[in-house]
Amino acid sequence: MTDPRARDVYIVDAVRTPVGKYGGALAAVRPDDLAAHVVRALVDRTPDLDPARIDDVCFGDANGAGEDNRNVARMAVLLAGLPVTVPGVTVNRLCGSGLEAVIQAARAIAHGDAHIAVAGGVESMSRAPYVLRKPERAFPAGHQEMFSSTLGWRMVNPRMAPEWTVALGEGAELIADQHGITREQQDVFALASHQKAVRAWREGAYDDEVVALPEVELPRDETIREASSLESLSKLKPVFRTAGGTVTAGNSSPLNDGAAALLLVDEEGLRATGREPLARIRASAVTGIEPQLFGLGPVEAVRRALERAGRGFAEVTTFELNEAFAAQALGCIGQWPELDPAVVNPRGGAIAIGHPLGASGARLAGAVAHQLAAAGSGTGLAALCIGVGQGLALVLER
Repeated sequence: MTDPRARDVYIVDAVRTPVGKYGGALAAVRPDDLAAHVVRALVDRTPDLDPARIDDVCFGDANGAGEDNRNVARMAVLLAGLPVTVPGVTVNRLCGSGLEAVIQAARAIAHGDAHIAVAGGVESMSRAPYVLRKPERAFPAGHQEMFSSTLGWRMVNPRMAPEWTVALGEGAELIADQHGITREQQDVFALASHQKAVRAWREGAYDDEVVALPEVELPRDETIREASSLESLSKLKPVFRTAGGTVTAGNSSPLNDGAAALLLVDEEGLRATGREPLARIRASAVTGIEPQLFGLGPVEAVRRALERAGRGFAEVTTFELNEAFAAQALGCIGQWPELDPAVVNPRGGAIAIGHPLGASGARLAGAVAHQLAAAGSGTGLAALCIGVGQGLALVLER
């Protein structure tokens, strides 16, 4: 996308479901149906577009072990009633999967392999199955171990360094140790996430973005806590360290269900939609880091993406940074002294809204696009930390 020979890539529209809590309002909805809902909604919102002209559908999905198996992107195409000639591909970069899908679709358009693409992500953490490893020999007499595929490490390779495979929350504790981030700072950050999300919903900031499922009673994101306070947050016990821990359920993102999708086009595709774009995709970057410090993955990814876009932190007008944990988000923000923290997650972040793994990156990219369109101009960032030690970032502009 930074190649001068590449085509411009535009985001024409972006939608998402309300985010459901674990075992909540969306728990009865299959992930392939969640994905199909946002794909169908996206197409319906652009009536001038012939769905047969969609060159590809690319979806992120971090699990893929249950009803989202068998290439959930292609399942979404079929379940959404798109022509069978529209292909689909599913990608997995864990928490960054939805943003990876956007980047891959944009890359295909930029280099002439497509004119119109749908990109997004989906996750049902409620419906993630338990999995059973196949025995090494037939007919074992003993008990077999079952693993939850909801989140985190499972069936770990014994050759993997043990410091790399700590629990995700322990990784957040390590960042808090390393950067001197206190429990109070984390709770203050978490409270602000809820307060901004509550305000955004009250002011109608999500009205153009969220497409509710008709069969589900879920008017807004389910994990937003309107009555949250520093007092209530301070009473929660640390989850990952019993002694001296700072990471709690209140200053971490919850487990969630949801889906998001974006419509991407080049100039020819833009004419086919008959719409004005929300934003233009400018640059992206992915980086690696020590797996246990995965939360700091966005630090270098954001720097590289901005450099490729020819932009600086001072030019960033809105920044959607995934809040896997308050400690990791604060750790990242502290490494960008030129960035105005006020532009980060102006409508609330994942601590309040939720983090349906494969969908989150697409949600962030769509949120940035809508915010830039509402402002009329500016430079936006979307970035996520990724389990096993990666960071992913995307620069948009209008």
